[in-house]
Amino acid sequence: MPAEGLPWLERSDVLSFEEIERVVGLLVSMGVHDVRLTGGEPLVRRDFPLLAGRLARIPGLQDLSVTTNGFLLERDADALVASGVHRFNISIDSLQRDRFFELTRRDALPRVLAGLHALAKHPEAHPIKINAVAIRGFTETEALPFAAFAREHPYEVRFIEFMPLDADRNWTPDSVLTGAEIREAIGKVHPLEPMPREPSATARVYRFADGKGKIGFIDPVSDPFCGDCNRIRLTADGKLRTCLFSLHETDLRTPLRDGSTDDELDAIIRAAVWKKELKHHVNEEGFIQPLRTMSAIGG
Repeated sequence: MPAEGLPWLERSDVLSFEEIERVVGLLVSMGVHDVRLTGGEPLVRRDFPLLAGRLARIPGLQDLSVTTNGFLLERDADALVASGVHRFNISIDSLQRDRFFELTRRDALPRVLAGLHALAKHPEAHPIKINAVAIRGFTETEALPFAAFAREHPYEVRFIEFMPLDADRNWTPDSVLTGAEIREAIGKVHPLEPMPREPSATARVYRFADGKGKIGFIDPVSDPFCGDCNRIRLTADGKLRTCLFSLHETDLRTPLRDGSTDDELDAIIRAAVWKKELKHHVNEEGFIQPLRTMSAIGG
């Protein structure tokens, strides 16, 4: 998020629960089986566990997951698990309180960890994944503490390469700490063994050779996986994005509200997906960063 924050959307600009449920139901009927609720920060949405519960009951939906910064997780963990969310990703970029504050601008690490441990009490919520953005000049000293954390707790830590989606526009190619570098640093202390990669998975997962936990690497900059990408994103204001780095969006909010039928929405969605980008162009000359930042797209 930018230091000055983001402008608040009018309530009418944001999709209602009914509209989100309709779109998800339509997508499921078209063959989408996995849905992830992200943000911004999804838990700030009023009555968010109720939305999760409505989506979990859609026939044919096989997997409902949530990505959160954990700030409100202690409050909502029980309700989210009860609603039918059984996979969680918690964003934690440092295990040191002062460095967490440096990156997030909030002295909230104890609160986030309390939420994480509240969630961990639910066996059906496991495996819980911890997402850490890998930034050169910052994450080098975090790698081994996170490896120890993954070995000591039932969490899978995943390092995600820094992408040019930051609100402050500070990203440069040199600011990317690659997954290969972190993997090498950890492997020197705790030998790693690769695990089979699931189709269309974003993470390359490794287990510690002595059997104590797993750790993952998501390397969209140094080792793009665009050819395997099967993801689309629906923003809070009803725009369909077929790539994190899309420069164009497809408006679904208007047809949702102008009386369009499900068949008409189906046609709009299919037309957008047929034009899904073959790859991002982050490493190419002339790359243009999208106007929307990660905090407005959803991870």
